Amino acid sequence: MGHEGHQEAIGTAAVAPEAVRRIEHMAELEALPDPRGPVAFLAQTTLAVDEWKALLEAARGRWPDLWVPGTSDLCFATTNRQTALKAIAGRCDAVVVIGSRTSSNTLALERTARSAGCPVVVRVDDRSELPDDLSGTVGVIAGASAPEEIVRDVVAHLDPTQGVEEVRAIDEDEYFPLPRELRESVKHLAAVAALAGLAPGADPTAGGEALPDDRFLSASMALSGLTH
Repeated sequence: MGHEGHQEAIGTAAVAPEAVRRIEHMAELEALPDPRGPVAFLAQTTLAVDEWKALLEAARGRWPDLWVPGTSDLCFATTNRQTALKAIAGRCDAVVVIGSRTSSNTLALERTARSAGCPVVVRVDDRSELPDDLSGTVGVIAGASAPEEIVRDVVAHLDPTQGVEEVRAIDEDEYFPLPRELRESVKHLAAVAALAGLAPGADPTAGGEALPDDRFLSASMALSGLTH
């Protein structure tokens, strides 16, 4: 389990330390004693989907009245990346996973690529760690927190001779509004954003009072509002 997942598990266990049992593998689930009361099943948000499903099915088989969240508690960024990886792994001679060795969701991508049958899987922090012997069709995928510029740098360093194909398995449309403080701080950027074509719907004649659609605002643009 990666560092981030370990901290998450500790935080969950702290809520009810006497009742929580942390498991990672099937053998650990099978070794759990039968409790006297109801059983709930919670997942670390960055688990590999296939690992989670196998554990959940085994738990349900053992405890038919098992309680699970109404919606998946796996992170959408994690599951979407794993879905995209499964879509390309069978076509690749090698897969490069970009992300830290302490990142649970990055390590889950490594395991997903291997379980999908890719013969060569390497994890790198950046292009300096790329091996020199990669050949054929190389897939590149990144952990949820890997900076976009590092991803672009790795692809450029691989220097594909037959171009780059971007595979989009899922269109992410999740939207997380800016915190109230940031929304207030960017009001005066509305006219500039509209004129620049960065914030459709904003009124460029509103004297900076209208709030632009922050779906189209970059993080750097929002943060710049704090300096004014």
